[in-house]
Amino acid sequence: MPTRALEAHVRHKKPRVAVIDLHGEINGFAEETLNNAYAEAEGESPDMILLNFADVDYINSTGIALIVTMLARARKSHVRLYSCGLSEHYVEIFNITRLADFMSVFPDEATALADPAFATEGK
Repeated sequence: MPTRALEAHVRHKKPRVAVIDLHGEINGFAEETLNNAYAEAEGESPDMILLNFADVDYINSTGIALIVTMLARARKSHVRLYSCGLSEHYVEIFNITRLADFMSVFPDEATALADPAFATEGK
């Protein structure tokens, strides 16, 4: 099966919330794409960034390491990182690797944005 290079698109939803839509595979070749998307999202000074994995086909161990690096970057700049759209398999991987301990996992974008954590009015 051919690999699908990672694409990332940044959207700004609620005040101070950026969404990064991820499409393709997250592996060692995805580092530049992830870094560029994070930098673009961070450019609007969000309090929160939501990683939307709904169109991600595959994440390998290097991809997990890249997500951990992104989480460390977010924590250093006091940005809360969340995720949504993970398949059951990757939800389990996020739990096993304890990523879910540091990054809330939502089933989809609508559920994530409806969560009280995303109520950023007045900040």
